[in-house]
Amino acid sequence: MFLFLQIGVSSGLAEAAHVVRDTDLSPAQPLQSNQPSGNLGVIGRRVFLTFGAIGDSISGLTINSGGMHDQLYNLQMLEAAHYKLPQPKDSERPRNYVPRHPAVTPPSYPQVQAPIVNNPVLWERFGSDAYGTDTLFFAFYYQQNTYQQYFAAKELKKQSWRYHRKYNTWFQRHEEPKVATDEYEQGTYVYFDFHIANEDGQHGWCQRIKTEFTFEYNYLEDDLIV
Repeated sequence: MFLFLQIGVSSGLAEAAHVVRDTDLSPAQPLQSNQPSGNLGVIGRRVFLTFGAIGDSISGLTINSGGMHDQLYNLQMLEAAHYKLPQPKDSERPRNYVPRHPAVTPPSYPQVQAPIVNNPVLWERFGSDAYGTDTLFFAFYYQQNTYQQYFAAKELKKQSWRYHRKYNTWFQRHEEPKVATDEYEQGTYVYFDFHIANEDGQHGWCQRIKTEFTFEYNYLEDDLIV
């Protein structure tokens, strides 16, 4: 079952909490509770595209012609095959999670992980809860190489968060991009600051606003398909 996790999350995700972030992300202002964000489209998707995905209707009309239908079907199958390419890690043995720094607890404390944490329904609830997003970020950064990290990443992507492989953090559009090309988009974004607060006050486990930020698509982690 661990194979599923390895396919879904790229190796860059597992290094997130240990890489020093580029100074380009600071300074930035913490996101206030009255500042909505998200639901403005997905990073890496051109805003003005209206044709949808392969197999979708175009402008509300369904293409019924035989030749065009066959061509769309073939393209859809090719796309599905591309996302299911065998990987070298597919032949690895499943590995059980082993805590790196286990804490000594009294016998009355639960000694095994509750089975419910591996239930996708639980993580879907976190994704639909306004306060559950913090739980998703916690699981992503502190439960690395586990099902919990995979489920957390999946739910974050459903909320239009996108992982930046250079900065090892999650970004979400705060407004529609001012500039959008095939290589990048630029505008105002919300990003999750996963660093613990320190003396300079620039870091601290929270969401922050970054203006005039250029999100280059070649740094977009897109291995996990939602």
